[in-house]
Amino acid sequence: MSWSDFYRRRDALDAVLRAAAGNPAAPLTFDRDLFATEDELLLALHYRWMQQLTGRLGTALEDSDDDRVETVARTWRALAAEQPVLRAVLDAHLTSTEAIEREQRLLALTAGLAELSEPSAEIARVGAAFANLVRTRPAVVPGRHRRLAKSA
Repeated sequence: MSWSDFYRRRDALDAVLRAAAGNPAAPLTFDRDLFATEDELLLALHYRWMQQLTGRLGTALEDSDDDRVETVARTWRALAAEQPVLRAVLDAHLTSTEAIEREQRLLALTAGLAELSEPSAEIARVGAAFANLVRTRPAVVPGRHRRLAKSA
């Protein structure tokens, strides 16, 4: 792929997200000269998500003294808040089991909930459960931690 092709594809992905902003679940319109199928487009969008997620996870884990699970959850939520259309498009359209499980394994392994020595399917299962919690459980509000009584 030439640099020209790279920039055309990047611009096409940006155009898809701009068009989807009003209704991310609507059918996607895209340049079929650049992406032969919707699946190819969705894999490119998922790659964009994963690039951002892996970079942010690496930085967050280096910079944080917090629990790995909380750091991963906070990082995923922050990216989803910064890229709501991208996340919504992926949630509405991505059907590639391989891509979905790749993200689930990343979350499970990075959070320390699974080990590389475990079967890939088990890691993905743990990651799926964790991802579901991250999506549905409200973020912990700083300063609202329940404290034990001084006598405890």
